[in-house]
Amino acid sequence: MTMLFKDLINGYDWDDLKSEILKKTAADVEMALKKSCLLTVDDFMALISPAAAPYLEQMAVLSRRYTQRRFGRTIRFYAPLYLTNSCINHCVYCGFNRRNDIKRIILTDEQILREAEAVKQIGDFRNILLVTGENPRDAGVDYIENAIRLVKPFFSSISIEVQPLKEEEYKRLTDTGLNAVYCYQETYHKQNYKQYHPKGMKSKFDRRLDAFDRMGKAGVHKIGLGVLIGLEDWRTDVTMMAFHLRYLQKTYWQTGYSISFPRMRPHRGEAFRPNVLMSDKELAQLIFAFRIFDHDLELALSTREDRQFRDHMTTLGITSLSAGSKTDPGGYAVYKKELEQFAVNDDRSPDEVLRAVKKQGYDVVWKDWDPSLQ
Repeated sequence: MTMLFKDLINGYDWDDLKSEILKKTAADVEMALKKSCLLTVDDFMALISPAAAPYLEQMAVLSRRYTQRRFGRTIRFYAPLYLTNSCINHCVYCGFNRRNDIKRIILTDEQILREAEAVKQIGDFRNILLVTGENPRDAGVDYIENAIRLVKPFFSSISIEVQPLKEEEYKRLTDTGLNAVYCYQETYHKQNYKQYHPKGMKSKFDRRLDAFDRMGKAGVHKIGLGVLIGLEDWRTDVTMMAFHLRYLQKTYWQTGYSISFPRMRPHRGEAFRPNVLMSDKELAQLIFAFRIFDHDLELALSTREDRQFRDHMTTLGITSLSAGSKTDPGGYAVYKKELEQFAVNDDRSPDEVLRAVKKQGYDVVWKDWDPSLQ
C-alpha cells in the first residue's frame, strides 16, 4: 500500500527539525546558494535559518533571476470572491469562527452573479478564487459546483478555498471547470493543532492533511499550500510544508503547485494574538528561499500584506498578487463589509496595483493559461 503524507509526517520530529534549522551555519547557506540543481529540504532549512540573514541580498538576486527566467517580467492578478461566512468550525484565529455572534450569509445565485459582475467592473480579472467557510450541509459540494457554473462565463480560471472534499468531489468540480484548490494546513504541529481548532471538522488534523492526496488523485490542475504564520515556529512549519511539497510533487507530478504566505491579521471575535511574530525581512527571506528551492513554484502574496512590502516583492520572486480584495461575503456589491474574515492591509484598487507593477517594468497577466494548454 502506498503511504500517504499523513503517514509519513509521523517520521518527522518537530523539536528535532527546529534544532537542526537553528544549527545551520554560514557554510551550509553558501553550499545551498551554489547549487544549480534541485535543492533538498536540508538546503531549504539552511536558507530559512538565522545563519542565512547576512545573505539576504544574494538570495534576493538569485530569487529575481530564477523568477524572471521561468516566468518573465509578469505578475498574475487574481481576486477572491467570498461566498459565505457560515462555518461549523471553531478556529480561534478566524473571523468566521462559529462562536462569533455575527450575521451568517450564504450568497444566493443572484447575489453570486452580482458579485462576479462587480469584480469584473473593478478590473479585467480572469482568475477568481471562490472562498467559503466550512458548512457542508448548506454550502457543500453541490453549492460550490453551482457557484462554479455561475461564474464560469465571467472568468477563465476558477480556484477554490473551501472545506476539504472527497476525491470524487474534487474530480466532479474539476470536470465542471475548477482549475486549482488552495487548502492551508495552518500548522503542521500535530500535537498543538487542536489548540487552534478545538471544535468542528477542521479539528481533525489527518482529515485535513489527507485532502491534498485526494486532490492529487482527482487530477486537480494546481494545488496551493500554506501555513498560517503566527501559530507556531514559522521556520519549522515551513520546513514541514517543504517536505509535504516534495512528497506531492513526486507522487502527483502532473500537478502544478503554489505557495502562499499568510501572516495573521486582525479579525473580529476571540482576542487571539499570534504566538510568533515574523518581521518583513524574515518573510522576504522565506520568499527568496522558496524560489531558490523550486524555480517553478507559483508564489502568491495577498492583501494581508501592506503596499510597500508587496511592491518590493513584485520583482523579487512573487508571481501572483490579489488586488482590490474584499474578504467578506457580498463585499463587492451586495452587503459591503458585513464581516471580513481578516482585515485587508493593502486597500488599493486593482488599477492602482497595476500601475505600481508597471512602474517597476513588469506586465500584469489577467488571464491564466487555458486548461487545454495545461
